[in-house]
Amino acid sequence: MSIWQAIILAIIEGITEFLPVSSTGHMIIASSFMGISHLDFTKMFTVNIQFGAILSVLVLYWKRFFQSTEFYFKLFVAFLPAAVLGFLLNDIIDAMLENVIVVAISLLVGGIILLFIDRIANNTVSEKEISYFDAFKIGFFQCIAMIPGVSRSASTIIGGMLQGLSRKQAAEFSFFLAVPTMAAAGGYKLLKTYDTIQAEDIKVLAIGNLVAFVVALLAIKFFISFVTKYGFKVFGYYRIILGLVLLGLLASGYKLDVV
Repeated sequence: MSIWQAIILAIIEGITEFLPVSSTGHMIIASSFMGISHLDFTKMFTVNIQFGAILSVLVLYWKRFFQSTEFYFKLFVAFLPAAVLGFLLNDIIDAMLENVIVVAISLLVGGIILLFIDRIANNTVSEKEISYFDAFKIGFFQCIAMIPGVSRSASTIIGGMLQGLSRKQAAEFSFFLAVPTMAAAGGYKLLKTYDTIQAEDIKVLAIGNLVAFVVALLAIKFFISFVTKYGFKVFGYYRIILGLVLLGLLASGYKLDVV
């Protein structure tokens, strides 16, 4: 992987990680078009640069992480389902990461749901206290995002809104939940592959995390402002269009670099 390929993937990660459009799906698509999706380092890189993205959450919301111990207990409860299923289904998840058809269908289905989520969730605008049971249910919604293209952000935001959270509250809880979830996923992947990292790879990883951090800072600020005012329909239409384009390319015989 070249430095420029790493920067492109890191920009995509930073923009899409906290938007309900699937960062994993976009990086699979981008790496496939660049011809590097089959490389083991690419798979490790796309997970590792999530550290840069979650650092942006800690920087922007650092006060929230010092508000109470109950805050951490609720995050832990929400994190548990993904931690257990992610560990048990790790090999299956890795196999799905190589399938662009799965990404395309997930983008399409998720986009349709986003078109109607405001109506389904009664467009809640009031704030409510997140209970432990709410957190646990949102955690199960997060597990759906183990399917590439679903989007961890989309699944947890939808789960939160179905528990009665406002758009802003659901989005922010999704950001907070990303910290333990992505840190665990990245740490686990790093633990499994650290012995394959070469000296020149460290520079690529450092640049990728830095770019993902800066871009994610801007993306989070934009997303909260936008979704509070306009909702999720734009993201739904985008997902549907992208999913249809991918399916069209695959149906026409276009070969993407997948194994």
